[in-house]
Amino acid sequence: MSAAIQAPPAEARHADELAFLAAWDDGPRPPGWRLTPRAVVTFVAGSGGEKLTLPKTAEFEGDRSRVIPEKFVGDRALVERCVVTLGGPRGLMLVGEPGTAKSMLSELLSAAVSGTSALTVQGTAGTTEDQLRYGWNYALLIDRGPCEEALVPSPVLQAMRRGAMARLEEITRCLPEVQDALVSILSERALAVPELGGAHVEPARAGFNLIATANLRDRGVSEMSAALKRRFNFETVPPIADLEREKALVKAQAEASLASVGVPLAVDDAVLEALVTVFRDLRSGRTVEGWAVEKPQAVMSTAEAVAVAGALGFQAAWFRSDRDVLSLLPGYLLGVVLKDDPKDRGRLLAYWDAAVKRRAEGRARLWKQLHELRAVIEE
Repeated sequence: MSAAIQAPPAEARHADELAFLAAWDDGPRPPGWRLTPRAVVTFVAGSGGEKLTLPKTAEFEGDRSRVIPEKFVGDRALVERCVVTLGGPRGLMLVGEPGTAKSMLSELLSAAVSGTSALTVQGTAGTTEDQLRYGWNYALLIDRGPCEEALVPSPVLQAMRRGAMARLEEITRCLPEVQDALVSILSERALAVPELGGAHVEPARAGFNLIATANLRDRGVSEMSAALKRRFNFETVPPIADLEREKALVKAQAEASLASVGVPLAVDDAVLEALVTVFRDLRSGRTVEGWAVEKPQAVMSTAEAVAVAGALGFQAAWFRSDRDVLSLLPGYLLGVVLKDDPKDRGRLLAYWDAAVKRRAEGRARLWKQLHELRAVIEE
């Protein structure tokens, strides 16, 4: 039996939708693009509830009218600016706090523009210049010397050859001298390979560009040079501003996670709202009521909230008992909070003794139950 793929890429998950949008908008496309800029934005940000209908002349097998769901929960204007950047001469740099869906936005944009999001380099302290430029098949290199057959193209070089989007995750995790391998690629749109002869140059085909991401918490790890910064347009991806939109996203993502193993999400909306509210309070340092709370060092991102919601769903489904799902929440919150700093336990307890207690005193039954679970997060 063939095993199911755990995380199919965006171009596979949304293949039918991408084909629909290609037929829906027959306007001008930048050279090398699969979709028009308008269709790319619609794919990422959704159609706003509007049902799109294909022109009568469009060839398409399947439903000819559909609503395109929102995949990236954020400012539509931000997505539009990203798309404009990718059609121009500069690369796109997505920056923000961890867990704000920068990588997901990068993947969605690449899938819509190029039909593939796979040409990706994961930046680390061990990333080498070869991983951004090219390497060699050393068996062939020893046997035949430098030749095109022995050259192993990086994902960036593959994107240049195909006229596609390349992705570089966590660019500030790479050493500065490795980062600077991109300067000539982004400025000259070509890559010299002197080993194949002094005049050998790999030109970028139409449609090539680079999407990089960087976490604001990594600032100073490997600071980008001024020369490289000038070759990117920077866009900051903020946390989700609206509680209801964040709650809807957490629920949808958790449902999708459980659906992959055939399990329904048995966590009611009230518990999900409490979960998202706690994350938002601790992330911002201020509750929805306006009370100041101390922020933990841990990342209280939407991505972490999704993980906790999924864990609650899995535990409720796999370990059925008389326990209320709400009683499981403090333990999973503690697991998130204690990732970075042991003192964050005290910050979580202080939040319990302030915000949670005040809500409990306001006769909110759910918050009263949560306050009674304080012992779970004590040492």
